Amino acid sequence: MNIEGQCHCGQVAYRAEIDPQKVAICHCNDCQALTGCAFRISVSTPREAISLSGTPPKVYRKIAESGRARLLYFCADCGSPLFSSGEDPDQGEWGIRWGSIRQRRELAPQRQKWCRSAVDWLDRIDALPAREQE
Repeated sequence: MNIEGQCHCGQVAYRAEIDPQKVAICHCNDCQALTGCAFRISVSTPREAISLSGTPPKVYRKIAESGRARLLYFCADCGSPLFSSGEDPDQGEWGIRWGSIRQRRELAPQRQKWCRSAVDWLDRIDALPAREQE
Protein backbone atom coordinates (compact mmCIF):
# COMPACT_ATOMS: atom_id res chain seq x y z
CA MET A 1 0.00 0.00 0.00
CA ASN A 2 1.30 3.46 -0.87
CA ILE A 3 1.04 6.02 1.92
CA GLU A 4 1.90 9.68 2.42
CA GLY A 5 2.61 11.47 5.64
CA GLN A 6 4.06 14.47 7.32
CA CYS A 7 4.69 16.11 10.66
CA HIS A 8 2.04 18.37 12.19
CA CYS A 9 3.52 21.59 10.74
CA GLY A 10 4.29 20.04 7.32
CA GLN A 11 8.04 20.73 7.32
CA VAL A 12 8.95 17.01 7.12
CA ALA A 13 7.05 14.90 4.60
CA TYR A 14 7.37 11.41 3.16
CA ARG A 15 5.92 8.75 0.90
CA ALA A 16 6.28 5.04 1.58
CA GLU A 17 5.25 1.59 0.46
CA ILE A 18 4.01 -0.45 3.43
CA ASP A 19 2.35 -3.75 4.25
CA PRO A 20 -0.83 -3.01 6.29
CA GLN A 21 -0.34 -6.34 8.08
CA LYS A 22 2.74 -4.85 9.81
CA VAL A 23 0.83 -2.24 11.83
CA ALA A 24 1.53 -2.83 15.53
CA ILE A 25 0.85 -1.37 18.95
CA CYS A 26 3.76 -1.05 21.39
CA HIS A 27 3.00 -0.71 25.10
CA CYS A 28 6.62 -0.35 26.30
CA ASN A 29 7.52 2.30 28.86
CA ASP A 30 9.62 4.21 26.31
CA CYS A 31 6.71 4.48 23.85
CA GLN A 32 4.40 5.62 26.65
CA ALA A 33 6.87 8.33 27.74
CA LEU A 34 7.70 9.46 24.20
CA THR A 35 4.05 9.77 23.12
CA GLY A 36 2.55 10.98 26.39
CA CYS A 37 -0.05 8.26 25.83
CA ALA A 38 -0.81 4.66 26.77
CA PHE A 39 0.85 3.17 23.67
CA ARG A 40 2.32 3.92 20.25
CA ILE A 41 1.15 2.61 16.87
CA SER A 42 3.70 2.12 14.08
CA VAL A 43 4.04 0.30 10.80
CA SER A 44 7.36 -1.33 9.90
CA THR A 45 8.79 -1.10 6.40
CA PRO A 46 12.25 -1.33 4.83
CA ARG A 47 14.18 1.96 4.78
CA GLU A 48 14.41 1.86 0.99
CA ALA A 49 10.58 1.93 0.81
CA ILE A 50 10.51 5.44 2.35
CA SER A 51 11.14 8.63 0.39
CA LEU A 52 11.68 11.76 2.51
CA SER A 53 11.00 15.31 1.32
CA GLY A 54 11.04 18.73 2.88
CA THR A 55 13.22 19.44 5.91
CA PRO A 56 15.21 16.44 7.19
CA PRO A 57 13.97 15.18 10.56
CA LYS A 58 16.00 15.58 13.73
CA VAL A 59 17.31 12.38 15.35
CA TYR A 60 17.36 11.33 19.00
CA ARG A 61 19.37 8.25 20.05
CA LYS A 62 17.83 6.18 22.85
CA ILE A 63 18.82 2.91 24.48
CA ALA A 64 15.58 0.96 24.64
CA GLU A 65 14.43 -1.22 27.53
CA SER A 66 15.54 -4.18 25.41
CA GLY A 67 19.11 -2.81 25.49
CA ARG A 68 19.16 -1.99 21.77
CA ALA A 69 19.99 1.47 20.49
CA ARG A 70 17.09 3.12 18.68
CA LEU A 71 17.14 6.21 16.51
CA LEU A 72 13.97 8.27 16.87
CA TYR A 73 13.17 10.79 14.12
CA PHE A 74 11.00 13.85 14.72
CA CYS A 75 10.31 17.32 13.35
CA ALA A 76 12.66 19.91 14.84
CA ASP A 77 9.95 22.60 14.51
CA CYS A 78 6.74 21.01 15.83
CA GLY A 79 8.17 17.95 17.61
CA SER A 80 5.96 15.40 15.83
CA PRO A 81 7.36 11.85 16.07
CA LEU A 82 7.78 10.37 12.59
CA PHE A 83 10.03 7.30 12.45
CA SER A 84 12.27 4.97 14.39
CA SER A 85 15.13 2.78 13.24
CA GLY A 86 17.94 0.66 14.54
CA GLU A 87 21.49 1.87 15.06
CA ASP A 88 22.29 1.76 11.32
CA PRO A 89 19.47 3.81 9.76
CA ASP A 90 20.15 2.58 6.21
CA GLN A 91 19.73 -1.07 7.17
CA GLY A 92 16.67 -2.98 8.22
CA GLU A 93 13.18 -1.82 9.04
CA TRP A 94 11.98 1.64 9.96
CA GLY A 95 8.88 2.18 12.08
CA ILE A 96 6.58 4.85 10.65
CA ARG A 97 4.49 6.52 13.34
CA TRP A 98 0.81 5.92 12.64
CA GLY A 99 -0.29 9.45 13.60
CA SER A 100 1.82 10.98 10.83
CA ILE A 101 0.22 8.86 8.07
CA ARG A 102 -2.56 10.48 6.01
CA GLN A 103 -4.25 7.12 5.40
CA ARG A 104 -4.13 6.10 9.09
CA ARG A 105 -7.86 5.30 9.28
CA GLU A 106 -7.21 2.47 6.81
CA LEU A 107 -4.44 0.97 8.98
CA ALA A 108 -5.72 -1.03 11.94
CA PRO A 109 -3.19 -2.64 14.30
CA GLN A 110 -2.55 -6.34 13.65
CA ARG A 111 -0.50 -7.20 16.77
CA GLN A 112 0.76 -5.86 20.10
CA LYS A 113 4.11 -6.03 21.86
CA TRP A 114 5.56 -5.20 25.28
CA CYS A 115 2.15 -6.01 26.76
CA ARG A 116 3.61 -6.42 30.26
CA SER A 117 3.75 -2.58 30.35
CA ALA A 118 0.19 -2.10 29.08
CA VAL A 119 -2.14 -0.05 31.28
CA ASP A 120 -4.85 -2.14 32.91
CA TRP A 121 -7.74 0.20 32.01
CA LEU A 122 -7.37 0.06 28.25
CA ASP A 123 -9.97 -2.70 27.81
CA ARG A 124 -12.59 -0.51 29.54
CA ILE A 125 -12.23 2.60 27.35
CA ASP A 126 -15.41 1.86 25.35
CA ALA A 127 -17.45 2.22 28.57
CA LEU A 128 -16.36 5.83 29.12
CA PRO A 129 -18.74 8.68 28.27
CA ALA A 130 -17.92 9.95 24.78
CA ARG A 131 -18.63 13.00 22.61
CA GLU A 132 -18.25 13.37 18.84
CA GLN A 133 -16.51 16.74 19.34
CA GLU A 134 -15.37 18.93 22.21
